[in-house]
Amino acid sequence: MSYCLNPACSKPQNPDDVKFCQNCGVKLLLGDRYQPIKLIGQGGFGRTLLAIDRAASASKNQPPFCVIKQLVAQYPGMKRSGDLMRQEAAQLARLGQHPQIPALLDHFELETAQYLVQEFIDGQNLEQVLATEGLFSEQQVRSLLADLLPVLRFIHANQVIHRDLKPSNIIRPAGDGHLVLVDFGASKIAPETAKTETVIGSAGYAAPEQVMGRAEFASDLYSLGVTCVHLLTGMHPFDLYSIGEDAWIWRQYLPKPISSELRRVLDKLLQKATRQRYSNATEALQDLRLERVAPIDPPDQFSRTDAQTPQKIPSRKQSTRSQPTQAIWRCVQTIEGHEGEITALAIDRAGNLLATGGTDRAIYLWDLATGERLHCFLGRSLWFGVGHSDRITALTFSPEGRFLISASDDGTIKQWDLKTLRLVSTLSGHGWGISAMTLSEDGYLLVSGDREGRIQLWDLETETVISSLNNQRNAISAVVISPDQQLLVSSSLDKTICFWDFQTDILLKTLKGHLDSVTAATLTPNGRTLLSGSADRTIKLWDVVSASQIKVIAAHRDSITDLAVHPRELLFASSSEDNTVKLWNVQTGSRIVTLPHPWAVNQISFSPDGELLVSGSADETIRIWQRD
Repeated sequence: MSYCLNPACSKPQNPDDVKFCQNCGVKLLLGDRYQPIKLIGQGGFGRTLLAIDRAASASKNQPPFCVIKQLVAQYPGMKRSGDLMRQEAAQLARLGQHPQIPALLDHFELETAQYLVQEFIDGQNLEQVLATEGLFSEQQVRSLLADLLPVLRFIHANQVIHRDLKPSNIIRPAGDGHLVLVDFGASKIAPETAKTETVIGSAGYAAPEQVMGRAEFASDLYSLGVTCVHLLTGMHPFDLYSIGEDAWIWRQYLPKPISSELRRVLDKLLQKATRQRYSNATEALQDLRLERVAPIDPPDQFSRTDAQTPQKIPSRKQSTRSQPTQAIWRCVQTIEGHEGEITALAIDRAGNLLATGGTDRAIYLWDLATGERLHCFLGRSLWFGVGHSDRITALTFSPEGRFLISASDDGTIKQWDLKTLRLVSTLSGHGWGISAMTLSEDGYLLVSGDREGRIQLWDLETETVISSLNNQRNAISAVVISPDQQLLVSSSLDKTICFWDFQTDILLKTLKGHLDSVTAATLTPNGRTLLSGSADRTIKLWDVVSASQIKVIAAHRDSITDLAVHPRELLFASSSEDNTVKLWNVQTGSRIVTLPHPWAVNQISFSPDGELLVSGSADETIRIWQRD
């Protein structure tokens, strides 16, 4: 049976032995070779037909079936659609060499229509598999990720974004071979995404930035995550996302629990913000332990001193801090409880309480000595209406330890009474998510920075904003008050560090030295040295008085996430997305020890006596390290 290529033909079925349609007279063989036999799909850009490759039908080494994708000239938007067809042909000619992407067999541009002829994949798409075989198991989803993440890495390496990854575009071949990714009709060359384009993709599966017309490589990873939770739950993505909570709620629809490892990977694939999502497929493969992580320690020759500045950090003759020792630090406790990355932590001044917050919007209180969970302030929900509605970004205890103060991406600051375990107040002066926070020594003045680069100073007694500072043009990554309460330091993702007069709010100095976003900053206890960490993977030491750079350390193999200074010794710690915490000598810049994590480390803090180091990770755990 032959099928007519004329979409307007009222009787497209024809016998095998005729060359022209008996109804409309259109030639039945495409390119005198490809014989359409069945219509298998029809959409906005054209039709898809199953066909027989007559030239290959006699060959034993090549199957005769193929797929014809037809774009008809009379369709609305033909010029734009024709461009897409030609783009798809060029991409498939290159990408089709991968065994899990259909090969391009031929391409025709005729007066009446355009055609792509592709390899036929005999099998079911995953939407059909879900309908016939039921929900996917954890092992099936892991296999899916193991199959498709390398394919995405391949197409992204070729500068192509698929933009329509969903179950119906993933084929499970007959015979249970590797999954095949199909339909590159919506794909796009990555450099072209620098400008806003027409929105392409499937509702529910497209990433937020793609919906805004700015797809990037991470957009495909988001769609892959949505595909996985759909297959695990059987529910449409629209039903797995809560508009009221502005969060994915897929976990509550799981028929049975899945491992924390897979849960963390899926949560990271589904992050709204691309900076919180996997940036490439390799990262996800490593977190699934499907590929090994590259060695993480940089060479020992990692530091240099600027020629224009002194060769040593200024004298600390008045300091009572001792030299750091080379003792071994070991993990004495791993604490679990959060259902999301740890994104904030704080230790009270007595060294008894540890507070942690995460992407699950919850705040936990722990006994630092035993790791026992004491209380949890849940995120906002139908059952707990006073919690935060987005991830926790900063935590701090009041000086006397009576209150815990939390900041969030929801744009609010909350004060919690630790005796009554109730919410005391909510400060909501920021219109954007709060990205950094610190408290003055006396506990009466709070400083907060938001994702738009604005800094606000709050009087906590009156709960009012008393000052607003605006100089930096991107998210504030850290705010630090000097020990003498005279200087406020703010760092930003716009690559700058600002010195402010804390008493008059006057901008004193803007430091520029990092090649990428400044992601962390802190002061030594005497206030004389500033440490800054960056996405450029370096740590810089600055003389506060002269505002000059003292030293730069090539510290990590990925972005620095946090810095913490030891309260009694001349050492500091740095954490990174390279899955490590490292301890350094402040004076020499030499590395003392590397503490490994299985996942990125987001937050670190020393206990007040310096005997413990606490780290919070993307693996949803808190680790407590103790020096032997």
